[in-house]
Amino acid sequence: MAYSERVTQILSWYVSENPGVLTNLARMLNHGTLAGTGKMVILPVDQGFEHGPARSFAPNPPGYDPDYHFQLAIDAGCNAYAAPLGFLEAGAAKFAGQVPLILKLNSSDSLSKMADPCSAVTASVQDAARLGCTAIGYTIYPASGARNTMYESLRELILEARSYGLPTVVWAYPRGAGISKEGETAIDVIAYGAQIACQLGAQVVKVKPPKEFVEQAEAKKVFEKYNIPIKTLTDRVRHVVQSAFNGKRIVIFSGGEAKESSSLMEEIKGIRDGGGFGSIMGRNAFQRPKDEALKLLRDVMGVYKS
Repeated sequence: MAYSERVTQILSWYVSENPGVLTNLARMLNHGTLAGTGKMVILPVDQGFEHGPARSFAPNPPGYDPDYHFQLAIDAGCNAYAAPLGFLEAGAAKFAGQVPLILKLNSSDSLSKMADPCSAVTASVQDAARLGCTAIGYTIYPASGARNTMYESLRELILEARSYGLPTVVWAYPRGAGISKEGETAIDVIAYGAQIACQLGAQVVKVKPPKEFVEQAEAKKVFEKYNIPIKTLTDRVRHVVQSAFNGKRIVIFSGGEAKESSSLMEEIKGIRDGGGFGSIMGRNAFQRPKDEALKLLRDVMGVYKS
């Protein structure tokens, strides 16, 4: 399969990577409805571990079954499906080769209320290779007092993943005692998290859509001095993408908590217009009945395709 001009351009930004990493990046970029466009829509289902089964799957009970999410990602034409070890082990053989898989290597639960969150490593790079995955995933919490432990673990996992030819998708979610709750989605903090993930070696970065708020006093001075636009979501996404090596790293945006389709579609348009590379959308998809989820995901892909 010949690469499109856009995919060729994106791969050219990763000149230090080995052929295995480039091949697996290309597999995700060339799979599904958005193949060849340089855009990505990924289905992530780590919420059962992170939030608990009832909170995650009671709105749409078929979601208790791991097979459901594989099939949803396949039927919707997603670029990839991401999940923790248990869910992927439950269906990787049955659905082998039908959708690129991303194994989430660390997870946390909502039973402990830590001021400084730190996810546990719950799977290995070898697990990802054994299950035929196309990439690994890992969450960091910039602003947590435990961030250095996460950064050091991530660097080791990225090095190991490279040896298997696997790229790394980093969930960069600033939270912890270092920032306020509002600051978790502040434009300066989200952009900083994206920069940190890129500096650690992430090939793909996942962040939350940033809000029109600047958390850090020193950053606020700079935003005001240089008139960095942050009024619209498009402005803010553009700044986050710029912060990810001037747009030379793939940055995708989370869908967050379930919301009305109209609000979600406006958000997707803002991400697209700001140069975002796509969305990683879990609860907004799998908590809806399957026909509604498929329509939503296809509508989202339609926006990015345009």
